[in-house]
Amino acid sequence: MTGWDTALAILGLAVITVLTRSFFLIPERELPMPAWLREALRYAPLAALCAVVAPEIVLTQGQLIHTWQDARLFAAAAGALWFWWRRGILGTIVCGTAVMLTLRLGLGW
Repeated sequence: MTGWDTALAILGLAVITVLTRSFFLIPERELPMPAWLREALRYAPLAALCAVVAPEIVLTQGQLIHTWQDARLFAAAAGALWFWWRRGILGTIVCGTAVMLTLRLGLGW
């Protein structure tokens, strides 16, 4: 590809991105949406978060982990328990990080 081809591809991708992301801002009035769709869209952020976090916990270099001695498993469990107990995001992050660092630095996992 030449420099012009690359620039044209980048420009085209930028235009498509702007159009698709601003699709709901273009109409002057709110688009009608069924109640079941509104209810389903409430779970989209949680589904996206799970899709990003879950592979980081159970995969190593694209393969499932083969041992229970992985600090990520215990850190995720500790963070989940903290959130269940206290319902605080900051505490969840601190608890999970503390468990992971303790296991990685202390036991070498």
